[in-house]
Order: sequence, then structure tokens, then C-alpha cells
Amino acid sequence: MGVEEELLLVDPVDGAPRAVSVDAIRYCCEHGEVPRGHHDRPAESSGGECLETELQREQLEVCTRPCASLAELADQIRWARRAAAQAARGVGAAVAALATSPVAVRPSLTPSRRYRRMADAYALTAAEQLTCGCHVHVNVASPEEGAAVLDRIRPWLPPLLALSANSPFWQGRDTGYESWRHQVWGRWPSSGPTEPFGSFAEYRATVEAMLGTGTMLDQGMIYFDARISHRYPTVEVRVADVCLHAGDTVLLAALVRALVETAARAWRAGEPPDPVRTHLLRLAMWRASRSGLRDDLVHPVTHRAAPAHAVVAALLDHVGPALDRIGDLEAVQGLLRELLDRGNGARTQRAAYTRTRDVAAVVSDAVERTTAS
Repeated sequence: MGVEEELLLVDPVDGAPRAVSVDAIRYCCEHGEVPRGHHDRPAESSGGECLETELQREQLEVCTRPCASLAELADQIRWARRAAAQAARGVGAAVAALATSPVAVRPSLTPSRRYRRMADAYALTAAEQLTCGCHVHVNVASPEEGAAVLDRIRPWLPPLLALSANSPFWQGRDTGYESWRHQVWGRWPSSGPTEPFGSFAEYRATVEAMLGTGTMLDQGMIYFDARISHRYPTVEVRVADVCLHAGDTVLLAALVRALVETAARAWRAGEPPDPVRTHLLRLAMWRASRSGLRDDLVHPVTHRAAPAHAVVAALLDHVGPALDRIGDLEAVQGLLRELLDRGNGARTQRAAYTRTRDVAAVVSDAVERTTAS
């Protein structure tokens, strides 16, 4: 498994997003600086290998290497976040694991040919798209297994959004949503849940038909909630906000890996996927975006309203056997208990705002938490 996290680049004083991603990566590569005290990357690494630009210059993407254990993944995530923080400091900025900016901003497009085409094609959708997500990749044995996994994890994705929700603020105000990023991301024409595919051939046919409409520029714009990666032999789950706390990212990745393992075993055993319709999954995802862990969610089995704690418990029950086989059950239980006691990122952001009545202070608090051990 591996993780890609998108981070905001912000001013360390007023919290405003800073359009310095290209400069930060250049600084990192030229100065060869790496976080001290973390040895999971080779000492000669510049750190630049784990940093990438994104659509807007106010964000950086950090990537882990493929990992076999949660301990290894936790080290990778913390290393990558610290590498990004050092790169940002080199150009007078900081990084914050926030899925939207609490401070009002007009994003600045990253100067690449592809991103310019996206800006021309999607107008205000692209211009306002300063959002930061977390994508989890899990290895699958074959594309056919990947398609089977996609069909079987569909109803279990909304709880992942509720757990990771970390974007209550937009343009300086509280939106009332736990994940406003999900609402903004939903403007892309290819985003959201999918119907069951039944086979990899049908998955490919669907993608080709979508590309044939001319509505998307390329395969990279297949923005399903979960997809088969066109670059790696993985299923990529894309529903989550970037998590404020690194431990929550580890929890998310563990749950995704267990969901993939559970689905693959069910497929090999000949168990059919839940035929729940896409419109119900859209409602479940909207509910998770609006309420997070504060109110009822849509239960992944009954598809009816249920308390958030019951939905999270159902998720843990569903993947518990896989977590036990992998050896992650105890660690996941601890990480989940910590998240539920503390609250998701949206709750932490609102608590910071309640204390200070200042969105800049929300960003400052997030900067500290982003690279905390």
C-alpha cells in the first residue's frame, strides 16, 4: 500500500495560501535537505523525490513509497510531511494538512500545458479547485481482481470520508459541512461513485466511452471515488480529505487495505457485490460530507439512516477479520479510538476557531499538527 497526500502551502504569519510549490520543490532539490531523525529514506535523498506539484501552486503532493506494514507507512508519511515542511520553509512558507483553505484565496494555476488545458476546459470549476485529498493505493493481483474489488467496496467508502473530513471552512467562513472539499470536488464531471462493473473489460469499456465523449482530457481525469490506477497495479481509493493528523492517515490506509482484502476474498469465494444503486451511494457520500461524525450517516448494509458510531462499528466489523489476518487489528482499534475521542479534522479546526475567532489561527494550529509525531 502507498499514500498520496495533498498539502496546503501557507504563509506562516497570516495563514493565507502561498503560490510557491514550484519554488519549494526546486529549493528542496537544490539544497538536498531531509528531515532529521528519520531514517526510512536514504540519507542521500534530497526529499524532492517525494514532492510533486498539483493543479494549483498553493499546494504540494507528498507520496510514500509502497509499504508492507503500518509502522513503515507511518514513518513514510511523517517523513514526507517533514520533507514538505522543510521545502516550504526554504521559500518562506509552511505546510498545513487542510483539505480546504480557511483563509480566503484566489488560487494560482501551476504553469504546465496540461493544467492550462484543464483551466480552459473547466473554467470556474478549475479556477476554484484548491482542495487537498488523500489517495490510498493498494496492490491487487490483477486488473480483474481490481474491478471485482471496486464493485464490492462501493458502500463502504462514505464512512471513510466521515472519518477523514477536514474541510469545514471555505473563503473565510464556516460552510456548515464537515467536508466542503467533497462538495467542490463533485463539480468535476467524472467524479463520484460508480455502478458495479462486473469485469475489467466492462471497466475499460466504461473509461473508453467516457473519454470518447471529449468531456475529459485524459485517463488521469477519471475521478471515480475508487478506480484502477492507470500507472500502478493498484486500486486507488480517492474519497478522503487529507487528514490533519498523520495517525489518521495511517488509520485510513489500514482500513482501505482491509477493505480491498475483504473484497478480493469475497470475489474469489464467488460472493456477489451489493447491487445498491449509485443514487443511494451519492446520498451516503453527501451525508458523510455534511455531517461527518456529528450526526446520522447512511448504513453501508441497510442503506438507511444510522448513528455515525454504529456505521463506524459496522465498518470495523466488516474488515475486522482481514485486519486480524494482516496483523493490524489492535493498531487500528487504537488509532480509531484516538480519532473518535479527539474528533476528525473538521472538529479540531472548529475548536481552534471557537478558541480564537480567527481563521488564521486555525491555519497556525494545523501547521503544528501536520508535522507532529
